[in-house]
Amino acid sequence: MNKFIVFWLSQCVSQLGSAMTTFALNLWTYEQTGSAMSVSLLSFFYFISYVIAGIFTGTFVDRHNKKLTALISDSVCALGTLSILAAAVFGEFQVWHICAVNALTGFMNAFQQPASAVLVRQFVPKDKIDKAAGLNALSEHIVNVLCPVLAAMLYAVNGTGLVIAADIATFLFAVVVLVFFVKVPEQKTTVSDKKPFFSEMYGGMLFLKKEKGLFKLMLMMSVIMFTTMLTYQNTLSPMILARSKSSAVLGAVNAFIGVGGIFGGIIASLKSKSVSNVKLICLCSAFSFVFGDFLMGIGQNAVVWCIAGVASSLPVPFITAGQNVLMYEHIPKEIQGRVFSFRNTIQNCLIPIGILCGGFLADNVFEPFMKTGNAVSDALKLLVGNGDGSGMAVMFLLTSVIGFTVSMASLKSRDIRKLNDK
Repeated sequence: MNKFIVFWLSQCVSQLGSAMTTFALNLWTYEQTGSAMSVSLLSFFYFISYVIAGIFTGTFVDRHNKKLTALISDSVCALGTLSILAAAVFGEFQVWHICAVNALTGFMNAFQQPASAVLVRQFVPKDKIDKAAGLNALSEHIVNVLCPVLAAMLYAVNGTGLVIAADIATFLFAVVVLVFFVKVPEQKTTVSDKKPFFSEMYGGMLFLKKEKGLFKLMLMMSVIMFTTMLTYQNTLSPMILARSKSSAVLGAVNAFIGVGGIFGGIIASLKSKSVSNVKLICLCSAFSFVFGDFLMGIGQNAVVWCIAGVASSLPVPFITAGQNVLMYEHIPKEIQGRVFSFRNTIQNCLIPIGILCGGFLADNVFEPFMKTGNAVSDALKLLVGNGDGSGMAVMFLLTSVIGFTVSMASLKSRDIRKLNDK
């Protein structure tokens, strides 16, 4: 477990550096274009590349050295980031450069993430996998809390240059740790063991066809990710700003969301192994939608929004950690790369759509609808209030209903419940 802690810490630092660069480039893009859609396109190019590549990369990961795959993937991403810095230095920096590098980063992360997931299983004992999954979930929220603060500070001093320099430093730290301090017993695969590439890829699909519970759980997570893109990713900030007229309130809400996720990650890493992961995933998801999204929609002051922020993020580490534990338990080691890769593709396939739809639905559908004065909009105003931002608040109400329904339906699924039998 000590080896995992070292690996986990290095990856957490590296992820923080990458997130800071993303944050800074989003700021720069908005400053240059004044367009929220331009910022959304940066994420769109990342995810569309990531989703498409994920169909094929898992088979490559299963066939090759996972540690080397992770190192090469991270190195290519770092070179992409350096190319942005070079373009800025020579005065040729444009938004399309960021879109191109984001597409490259998404492609390489489609290799890196399943490789890292398989690495964890190779040096974490089976009885400690719950704690490892909980810590991985915790790291995401640590990054989410620290990233805006550190990136904004560095960006204020020297723009994107200093942020990218910090990103490269965190990359080098992670590389040194992985090369010199993390020894991984690599599973040997002989040439005679290997089937044709596409045959092996299809074998991963057949495994998910057989393990219907895992597949249905992935579909549930896909819906959750989609609703997150519609609301928290695209709508939360403009809704809070429109209703409170205060950036300080928005900062407080985001801080409480981050703190809730950190506390959730700490608790998830300490939870008892006897707890049913299926019930934990579904009930935590339902809780997050009811007490997070719903409260966020009906709230009209900072206190309610902050409570909703904690309620929405506190259960998330239990969901992500619980799913990873189930996958480690049910997927044979020799095909974990391709199944984790398929998981990433399935769960993220709706994200590009959510990125493009969130702002469009808010500006062109829900906000105008709440100003029509018809019977339905008047009834909804009794719940969410009136004025700017009320249409976006209705979007949170809708995602709360959708998310809760999908979560409880998943809990009732016989195939998903069978995952606890192992």
